Amino acid sequence: MNIAQTVKEMIEEEITKFFLIFIIFSCGCLLYGRYIATTGLFVKEYKITDSKITDNFHGLKIVHISDIHYGRTVKNRELKNMVKKVNELRPDVVVLTGDLIDKDTKLTEKMSNNISSILSKIDPSIEKYAITGNHDVKFDNFNIIIENAGFVNLNNTYDNIYKNGNSNILISGVSSNYYKNDRDINNKMKSTFDYLNSFNEDDSKKPIYNILLIHEPDFIDKIDKSKFDLILSGHSHNGQVRFPIIGATILPPYAKKYYKEHYTLDDTELYISSGIGTSAINFRFFNRPSINFYRLTNK
Repeated sequence: MNIAQTVKEMIEEEITKFFLIFIIFSCGCLLYGRYIATTGLFVKEYKITDSKITDNFHGLKIVHISDIHYGRTVKNRELKNMVKKVNELRPDVVVLTGDLIDKDTKLTEKMSNNISSILSKIDPSIEKYAITGNHDVKFDNFNIIIENAGFVNLNNTYDNIYKNGNSNILISGVSSNYYKNDRDINNKMKSTFDYLNSFNEDDSKKPIYNILLIHEPDFIDKIDKSKFDLILSGHSHNGQVRFPIIGATILPPYAKKYYKEHYTLDDTELYISSGIGTSAINFRFFNRPSINFYRLTNK
């Protein structure tokens, strides 16, 4: 055997090894992204400090859940685990910022009842609120599902939160703006803005702190976001598939500008949940399912 033939065989052997390693590595990544990275539930904790927070709201605990996409990687078992995790945090307020059900789910009456029954076990000390995501609008009975689960439907309306005192926090919500026939966000929020504008600066009944729930974060640029101290959103999943250095590789429309976990926009704090389920593909990478846990403080 001459030297040239030996070198050729060595090169072919190395190439074969490389491709075998590449195939094994790729299969490992696929299995990890599908069966490991989509499981478990992490809690991301944030301390939000603002001098506007009065003493009666100091330490208020808010749990933020989003993008469950029931019917894909989240079924009854995962939903029950989520409820257990939420209740372990002993929240005062729970918010759901849309995409409870995946649009491709063939939702039956039994499934609807199961969702309501499981979510009804979420037990905050004050209240729980929900808005629609772009997937939820497919289901005519979405409002019934969340209301049967004990959530206040906050689509295009607002509520006042009270805790051990006369001062109050305003929490408002807006329905999904994803579809062109339902995208007049300022009109949908008219009642909220009218309410906020009805107070004088020194009015004792004026909310001391304003929270907005919105599914698609990029739409906050369409409104006067300075009216809100805290905006909670979802939709982006923070990039369902992420890679080191590169970052998010898959982002949905209307979550191209704002998609990371946190932004400070002048005096407004924007937090975006990475979500619990999966959309489009049952795959996550460097982005495990999570819920957000906020503590409001004044110092």
